[in-house]
Amino acid sequence: MDESNNVKYEEYTKEFDKEYIHKKEKHLEKKETKNQVSKTIKKESKKEKKSKLVIIIDDVTLQRQVDKILDIGYKVTMSFLPPTKQHPYSAKVAKGLPFYMIHFPMQAQSFKFEEENTLHVGDSYEKIETRVKELKQAYPDAIYTNNHTGSKFTSDEKSMDYLFKALKKHNLVFVDSRTTAKTVAKKYAKKYDMPYIARNIFIDNKKDFNYIQNQLKKAIKISKKSGYSIAIGHPYSITLKVLKESKPLLKDLELIYLSELPFLPKP
Repeated sequence: MDESNNVKYEEYTKEFDKEYIHKKEKHLEKKETKNQVSKTIKKESKKEKKSKLVIIIDDVTLQRQVDKILDIGYKVTMSFLPPTKQHPYSAKVAKGLPFYMIHFPMQAQSFKFEEENTLHVGDSYEKIETRVKELKQAYPDAIYTNNHTGSKFTSDEKSMDYLFKALKKHNLVFVDSRTTAKTVAKKYAKKYDMPYIARNIFIDNKKDFNYIQNQLKKAIKISKKSGYSIAIGHPYSITLKVLKESKPLLKDLELIYLSELPFLPKP
């Protein structure tokens, strides 16, 4: 029996219902204004490029989840939880995939199903750096990580300063799941000269086919407006069903792995 739709994967916050729209940096806007004429000419002479969509499935731990995600039929970025007693083989099933991420457990404001070795506000730099090192050793091919839960941790200045310092040391790039509007990830990405990457939308806050497909349509709309978007879901059977059956909606988009966004470092 498939019980995946009843699994408690994430904390639920109001931020899960909100869209996040990337804002252009001021210096980029100025640069675009100066080069507007030449860029317009180039665009007219070249074939129009498709907008890009990144779909991330968090909380992957099992081979059967990997198999179902691969069966969707287009590129989906899998983000794996670290190995624990509950899911000891999560690192092993990631091996051999063309691209994957680490789903890094961090403290929530309130959540009953906390993962082992979750980072907490008040942890020392040494403890955080040791955990980052462990995850890099478990997932040696990964260069991207996003937060699992983390509404409390990602809003804490000192914790995020320590985290970005450790990530920089071990060549890992942070992707902000934005489980809180108070996240300070952008501030510390800038401090450590790292790209700021954030999800635009969660697609499966409600485990309902129509709801999930409508969230996917919102992600498509953001992609067409901004050039790209990042949508996050979970390995619920209903989510994977929607993604597989929604291929016709995606025909005008380029489905890519996160690392294929042109402004990001490659694995």
